Amino acid sequence: MKIEILAVGRLRKGESHLLAQDYLKRISSKITITEIEAHSTKEEQQKLLSLIRSDAYVMALDEKGRSLPSREFASKIQKLQNNAQPLLQFIIGGADGLNDDIRKRANLLLSFGAQTWPHMLARVMLLEQIYRAQQILSNHPYHRD
Repeated sequence: MKIEILAVGRLRKGESHLLAQDYLKRISSKITITEIEAHSTKEEQQKLLSLIRSDAYVMALDEKGRSLPSREFASKIQKLQNNAQPLLQFIIGGADGLNDDIRKRANLLLSFGAQTWPHMLARVMLLEQIYRAQQILSNHPYHRD
Protein backbone atom coordinates (compact mmCIF):
# COMPACT_ATOMS: atom_id res chain seq x y z
CA MET A 1 0.00 0.00 0.00
CA LYS A 2 1.31 3.41 -0.95
CA ILE A 3 1.21 6.16 1.66
CA GLU A 4 0.96 9.83 0.78
CA ILE A 5 0.88 12.83 3.08
CA LEU A 6 -0.78 15.97 1.72
CA ALA A 7 0.37 18.82 3.92
CA VAL A 8 -0.07 22.55 3.88
CA GLY A 9 3.21 24.43 4.18
CA ARG A 10 6.81 23.67 3.40
CA LEU A 11 8.85 22.08 6.16
CA ARG A 12 11.93 24.28 6.20
CA LYS A 13 15.38 23.31 7.43
CA GLY A 14 15.59 23.01 11.20
CA GLU A 15 14.75 20.60 14.00
CA SER A 16 11.31 19.59 12.66
CA HIS A 17 12.80 18.93 9.23
CA LEU A 18 15.58 16.79 10.74
CA LEU A 19 13.08 14.77 12.79
CA ALA A 20 10.84 14.24 9.77
CA GLN A 21 13.79 13.07 7.67
CA ASP A 22 14.88 10.68 10.44
CA TYR A 23 11.44 9.02 10.58
CA LEU A 24 11.21 8.85 6.79
CA LYS A 25 14.51 6.91 6.77
CA ARG A 26 13.22 4.52 9.45
CA ILE A 27 9.89 3.75 7.78
CA SER A 28 10.14 0.78 5.43
CA SER A 29 7.18 1.86 3.26
CA LYS A 30 7.72 4.52 0.65
CA ILE A 31 5.98 7.68 1.76
CA THR A 32 5.36 10.57 -0.58
CA ILE A 33 4.89 14.01 0.94
CA THR A 34 3.17 16.63 -1.17
CA GLU A 35 3.54 20.12 0.26
CA ILE A 36 0.84 22.66 -0.56
CA GLU A 37 1.59 26.35 -0.68
CA ALA A 38 -1.13 28.90 -1.31
CA HIS A 39 -1.96 32.55 -0.82
CA SER A 40 -5.24 31.93 0.99
CA THR A 41 -7.02 29.30 3.06
CA LYS A 42 -9.55 28.85 0.27
CA GLU A 43 -6.76 28.12 -2.21
CA GLU A 44 -5.17 25.66 0.27
CA GLN A 45 -8.44 23.77 0.60
CA GLN A 46 -9.00 23.67 -3.18
CA LYS A 47 -5.49 22.34 -3.77
CA LEU A 48 -5.89 19.69 -1.08
CA LEU A 49 -9.25 18.55 -2.48
CA SER A 50 -7.83 18.33 -6.00
CA LEU A 51 -5.06 15.98 -4.80
CA ILE A 52 -7.33 13.51 -3.02
CA ARG A 53 -7.58 10.43 -5.21
CA SER A 54 -10.83 8.56 -5.64
CA ASP A 55 -9.16 5.20 -4.87
CA ALA A 56 -7.59 6.46 -1.63
CA TYR A 57 -8.53 5.76 1.94
CA VAL A 58 -8.26 9.23 3.49
CA MET A 59 -7.29 10.02 7.07
CA ALA A 60 -7.55 13.73 7.77
CA LEU A 61 -5.88 15.18 10.83
CA ASP A 62 -8.53 17.28 12.50
CA GLU A 63 -9.18 18.52 16.02
CA LYS A 64 -12.73 17.13 15.75
CA GLY A 65 -11.45 13.64 14.92
CA ARG A 66 -11.00 10.45 16.88
CA SER A 67 -7.94 10.00 19.03
CA LEU A 68 -6.68 6.47 18.40
CA PRO A 69 -4.28 4.60 20.67
CA SER A 70 -1.14 3.58 18.76
CA ARG A 71 -2.11 -0.10 18.63
CA GLU A 72 -5.53 0.75 17.18
CA PHE A 73 -3.88 3.05 14.61
CA ALA A 74 -1.52 0.19 13.66
CA SER A 75 -4.46 -2.21 13.43
CA LYS A 76 -6.29 0.20 11.12
CA ILE A 77 -3.28 0.34 8.79
CA GLN A 78 -2.96 -3.44 8.85
CA LYS A 79 -6.64 -3.88 7.94
CA LEU A 80 -6.23 -1.52 4.99
CA GLN A 81 -3.19 -3.50 3.83
CA ASN A 82 -5.03 -6.81 4.26
CA ASN A 83 -7.94 -5.45 2.19
CA ALA A 84 -5.52 -4.54 -0.63
CA GLN A 85 -6.17 -0.81 -0.25
CA PRO A 86 -3.92 0.72 -2.94
CA LEU A 87 -3.41 4.13 -1.35
CA LEU A 88 -3.61 5.70 2.09
CA GLN A 89 -3.63 9.49 2.04
CA PHE A 90 -3.16 11.58 5.17
CA ILE A 91 -4.19 15.23 5.08
CA ILE A 92 -2.72 17.93 7.29
CA GLY A 93 -4.29 21.36 6.93
CA GLY A 94 -2.74 24.72 7.62
CA ALA A 95 -3.27 27.15 10.49
CA ASP A 96 -7.03 27.33 9.78
CA GLY A 97 -7.49 23.55 9.67
CA LEU A 98 -9.66 21.76 7.12
CA ASN A 99 -12.99 22.74 5.61
CA ASP A 100 -16.17 20.66 5.66
CA ASP A 101 -15.67 19.38 2.09
CA ILE A 102 -12.39 17.73 3.08
CA ARG A 103 -13.83 16.44 6.36
CA LYS A 104 -16.75 14.86 4.46
CA ARG A 105 -14.40 13.19 1.95
CA ALA A 106 -12.23 11.72 4.70
CA ASN A 107 -12.85 8.12 5.66
CA LEU A 108 -11.49 8.88 9.12
CA LEU A 109 -10.92 12.11 11.01
CA LEU A 110 -7.87 11.58 13.21
CA SER A 111 -6.94 13.73 16.20
CA PHE A 112 -3.70 13.86 18.17
CA GLY A 113 -5.62 14.88 21.28
CA ALA A 114 -7.50 17.87 22.61
CA GLN A 115 -4.57 20.27 22.36
CA THR A 116 -3.89 22.32 19.26
CA TRP A 117 -0.62 21.41 17.53
CA PRO A 118 1.29 23.45 14.94
CA HIS A 119 0.74 21.82 11.55
CA MET A 120 4.49 21.38 11.01
CA LEU A 121 4.82 19.52 14.32
CA ALA A 122 1.73 17.45 13.46
CA ARG A 123 3.59 16.21 10.37
CA VAL A 124 6.47 14.92 12.51
CA MET A 125 4.01 13.38 14.97
CA LEU A 126 2.22 11.62 12.12
CA LEU A 127 5.48 10.22 10.76
CA GLU A 128 6.38 8.95 14.22
CA GLN A 129 3.00 7.22 14.53
CA ILE A 130 3.40 5.60 11.10
CA TYR A 131 6.84 4.37 12.19
CA ARG A 132 5.40 3.18 15.52
CA ALA A 133 2.63 1.30 13.68
CA GLN A 134 5.26 -0.40 11.52
CA GLN A 135 7.14 -1.47 14.64
CA ILE A 136 3.96 -2.70 16.39
CA LEU A 137 2.96 -4.76 13.35
CA SER A 138 6.42 -6.37 13.18
CA ASN A 139 6.40 -7.13 16.95
CA HIS A 140 9.43 -4.93 17.50
CA PRO A 141 9.89 -3.70 21.11
CA TYR A 142 9.93 0.01 20.10
CA HIS A 143 6.35 0.42 21.36
CA ARG A 144 5.70 -0.16 25.04
CA ASP A 145 2.20 -0.34 26.50
